[in-house]
Amino acid sequence: MSTQVQPVSRPTGTVPAPALTPLFVRLKLSLLKNGLRQSAGRTVAYVASIVVTLVFAAGMLLGLILLRGVAGAPALAVLLTAILTLGWAAMPLFSPSGDETLDPTRLVMLPLRPRSMIVSLLVASLIGIGPVFTLALAAGSVVTVARGAAAAVVGVVATVLVLLVCAALARAVATANVRLLTSRRGRDLAVLSGLFVALGAQGINIAGQKLSEAGGLTALAPVADVVRWIPPVSAVDAVAATSEGAYGRAALGLGLTVLALVLLLWWWLRTLTRVMTSPDSSTLQAVEKDSGRRRADGAGGWARLLPAGRTGTVIQRTLLYAWRDPKTKMGWATGLGVGLLVPVVSLVQGNGSVYTACWAAGLLGMQMYNQFGQDTSAFWMVASTISARRDAYVELRGRALALCLVAVPYVTLVVVGTAALLDSWDVFPEAYGLSLALLGALVATGAFASVLFPYSIPSEGNKNVAPGQAALAWFSILGGMVVGALLCAPVLGLTIGLHVAGLDGLLWLVLPVGVAYGMGVAFLGLRLSAPYVLRRLPEILVAVSRG
Repeated sequence: MSTQVQPVSRPTGTVPAPALTPLFVRLKLSLLKNGLRQSAGRTVAYVASIVVTLVFAAGMLLGLILLRGVAGAPALAVLLTAILTLGWAAMPLFSPSGDETLDPTRLVMLPLRPRSMIVSLLVASLIGIGPVFTLALAAGSVVTVARGAAAAVVGVVATVLVLLVCAALARAVATANVRLLTSRRGRDLAVLSGLFVALGAQGINIAGQKLSEAGGLTALAPVADVVRWIPPVSAVDAVAATSEGAYGRAALGLGLTVLALVLLLWWWLRTLTRVMTSPDSSTLQAVEKDSGRRRADGAGGWARLLPAGRTGTVIQRTLLYAWRDPKTKMGWATGLGVGLLVPVVSLVQGNGSVYTACWAAGLLGMQMYNQFGQDTSAFWMVASTISARRDAYVELRGRALALCLVAVPYVTLVVVGTAALLDSWDVFPEAYGLSLALLGALVATGAFASVLFPYSIPSEGNKNVAPGQAALAWFSILGGMVVGALLCAPVLGLTIGLHVAGLDGLLWLVLPVGVAYGMGVAFLGLRLSAPYVLRRLPEILVAVSRG
């Protein structure tokens, strides 16, 4: 009995491609799950962040619900939505590694079209604790302003629109800046995120204090009247307009939000197409363009203004470290930001004084500490060029001059601005003289601390001190601050003495005395610490190479 083999039937049409949206959703869930498997500490931190975020979101939702009927509550709901939208726009810039799916360059080798990826990526971006918090805050804002059945229906639409616009905004910003976020500058920007969060928190604190003094939430009305027309805030205002019977304003508010969503998707599609089809910085054309720009910049520019010899080289190297190294940049940014923030906060709180500008001098003077630690193991190249006391002195002097090139103009700007805002020009000479004397004292003590108590700064991770050197770093910084304050005693004593003696007409002398004293003590400190550099080169190299 013979058997006949039947031919296998093959499909004549094209096999349909699988749906992308479920695929991207599973990818997002897999990334979250695999991230939690890396370590128990990461799992605990992630779970703790979820709990804290959910508790905070529940508190915000409950608070907004309880504000129903309170005067000024609609203005608060509008402003909270605006702040939430701003946070979504800034989040990709400050946390580029928080979500791997934000980087579309990982998908360029796959046979995917940008138009089909938009919806899938948007749906995947709605998975996470951030969208849950956004949903809670948007729903709370809508409940605060909704009155009646029509407003409730519009409120549901508005909540969905706010969530979609925020997610699309984050995706579009991340895609448009993907080259920046995956570069060294993007990592530097992520390092600075903590400073921006601290400044934002302080701003919220000041705003809360001002609201309590101004008589409640009604003080927000002027700002809310402007912000309410900006999408997706206009969707929340559409709910309030529906409650008031202003259906034309409600339709306009929803229309603006829908238009914003469409424009964001269009912008996202264009940038996604460009990212997936254009060459990146690893191609020859990009390298040639970048190298040509470097040659043009390196041949002249600000470097030509520096003195010749070792001094100019050290100044240029120190400033480049401050601009390129993430840890060094963070220290400088903190000094600049907090040094300006303290006078502003004191002024807003009604405790303003020109003397608060001394914080700028103090925080920038602290950048002189641990000068060799920022070199890490590369300090051996510097050490190999130091063979005499003169070499050590010029090295320290160049680093101090690089600091003063930024610190002196900045301290001048802060003191002048504080005096102008307070209209206290009579206090300006003594405050400015004390600030420059403090800066000079910290330069002197920073030179000694850099030589006697050097420590390593790890290039990776969030720690600024290598393991086992934390006590050394604290002793260096705190001890230097105390000695620096003591070194300012002569100028401070002169200021106090003139006030006690009633010689207010001679207080202008504090300015030239402070300038001369600050310069003198700074250069004396550099001179006296230079011999120790020459003696302790091996110890310094070992200490700064541990990271």
